[in-house]
Amino acid sequence: MHIHYFQHVPFEGLSCIADWAAKGNHTLTHTRWYEKTDTAALADAEWLIIMGGPMGVYEQDQYPWMPNEIALIREAIQQNKKVLGICLGAQLVAAALDANVYPHTQTEIGWFPVDLSFQDKAAPLQTVLPQHFNTFHFHGDTFDVPAGATRFAASAACSHQAFIYNDRVIGLQFHMELTPESLQDMLNAGAATIAAGGSFIQSEEKIHQHENLLTQNNDILFRLLDYMAAL
Repeated sequence: MHIHYFQHVPFEGLSCIADWAAKGNHTLTHTRWYEKTDTAALADAEWLIIMGGPMGVYEQDQYPWMPNEIALIREAIQQNKKVLGICLGAQLVAAALDANVYPHTQTEIGWFPVDLSFQDKAAPLQTVLPQHFNTFHFHGDTFDVPAGATRFAASAACSHQAFIYNDRVIGLQFHMELTPESLQDMLNAGAATIAAGGSFIQSEEKIHQHENLLTQNNDILFRLLDYMAAL
């Protein structure tokens, strides 16, 4: 399978998704918006994955490539490609589906549990994802659930943690893809925000205390990737 991915900053790449793709002999191409805006390879891709980043969907004046990216995501959805958005990627998918994205009342950084529900369009995910698990969060924005989509995950800080649209478009606000290396890269990049503290912001020390959860999260994500690949 040909997978194309959008990357917004050097420190938020595919992480363990690259390992999953290599094991499955999938072809990977990319657009790294911080380097150049070549998207030609997307045309032949069956799957679009949109990664995270510290920018907000509402900051399009600062990131002139973003309106084009949103248009390409919308086109991929219309073409019935598989689409997976992670953190900023989920927000961009929501925007492509005409939902609002905006600063949340809480910044959520660290290991916090999510509760999943499998009603409506999310029903098939019941055999793929657990109902409750601890996962890593690093976001200050949130999104409205797009019209026609089903929300299926929430945390104490943020009620909109995941949604599914049709059967092959999924947005995840949290990060299951991280490895020890990419987690550290993210912590380095967000050091000032972490230092500022908050009700749902864990210290770097506490975050590292739960680093053993990375393997479990990777395994959960691999099950979701297997599910989407088989659609």
